[in-house]
This record gives sequence, structure tokens and C-alpha cells, in this order.
Amino acid sequence: MIYYVSATGTMRNLALIREYGFRIMVSARGNLRPCGIPYALDNGAWTAFQKGEPFGDAAFQRALDVLGAGADFVVCPDVVGNAAETLAMIDGWLPRLATLPRVLLAAQDGMDVRDLAPHLSPRVGVFVGGSTEYKEGSVRKWGVTCRAAGAWLHVGRVNTARRISICLEAGADSADGSSLTRYALTGPLLNSAVKQGGFQW
Repeated sequence: MIYYVSATGTMRNLALIREYGFRIMVSARGNLRPCGIPYALDNGAWTAFQKGEPFGDAAFQRALDVLGAGADFVVCPDVVGNAAETLAMIDGWLPRLATLPRVLLAAQDGMDVRDLAPHLSPRVGVFVGGSTEYKEGSVRKWGVTCRAAGAWLHVGRVNTARRISICLEAGADSADGSSLTRYALTGPLLNSAVKQGGFQW
């Protein structure tokens, strides 16, 4: 499983990311500099949600222009915790992202695997978002669905060894978290938990 760390400018944390072979999760609403480390591009919806702001189309498009082509994957725009609005955004944005090597569709609270299954392929996968309860309660189903379609499965906000274990059991290809960005001392624990599952590239 590939593990992504929220983007950081702290030299100590960047050194740990490189040492452990982790990658960077760049937010479209943040600093668009992955510092030479392989990266994925998140759409910025989580940052907007935390700030109580609407999704920023312009910021996402700018991030796409700067980093989209080189990203491991790009997360299609979504609305945190809202299945209906997220599905509407997928319908509008997915055709516009057709030239990207890999796009992930955000699974949000209230969404069933049948909502995304028709879109899934080796190029279009799933980013399991939403609340903690939804994430942990649905990730295994998403794992089965993604394997059947040959699609990538990513899980967001994975900051503990316990949640890493859940992701590994579900067959997730990747996960991300902000723990190491905020607390460098969590690095060894995260590294150990990821590698217990066989770190693969």
C-alpha cells in the first residue's frame, strides 16, 4: 500500500517522507510544490469544508494546470459528506478529466457502491472519504467493488496503525493522512504499520 502525507514545507518532515518512501498529497487549496517527491492531487474540497467555504473551481483548475499531468492520481471534485451533490459534481467534472492517467471519485456518506460502479475502470477508481463511521463501515465493500473493476482504491484521513490495518484488510492501494505532517514522532509508527502489509510500488 502506498502512503501519502499531507504536503509540508518542514525540512525534517520532508526528510522523513523521503526516508520512509512515502509520497505527498497536494491539496488544490494549498501549496502546489511537492518538493520533488512523487505526489497525488486532491481537489481541495476538504479544506473548503473545514473553512465553511464552497468548492473552489478556479483553484482546482489552476492546480490541474500546474500538477495534474504528473500526479499519481487526481481526486474528482466532491462535496464532503454529501452523496447527491458529489454525484452531480462527478457528472460534470469526470468528462473534463478524461485526459488524466488516473482519476478517483470520492465516496461520501449515503453513497452506495452501485452509485460509482458504472464509472470504475483501471483509470477511474475510488477515494473513500466521508465521516469516520462511513469510511470504516464501507471500505471493505469498496475494496471488493474496485477489485472487480480493476480500479484503484484510496482511503483518506488514515492517521493511525489501526486504520492502516483496516485499509490493508480491505485491499486498498493507497491511503493518506496528516499525522506525520503535524507530529513527526508518529513517523516510525506509521512506517511500521504500512510495511507490515508489504509496501508495494
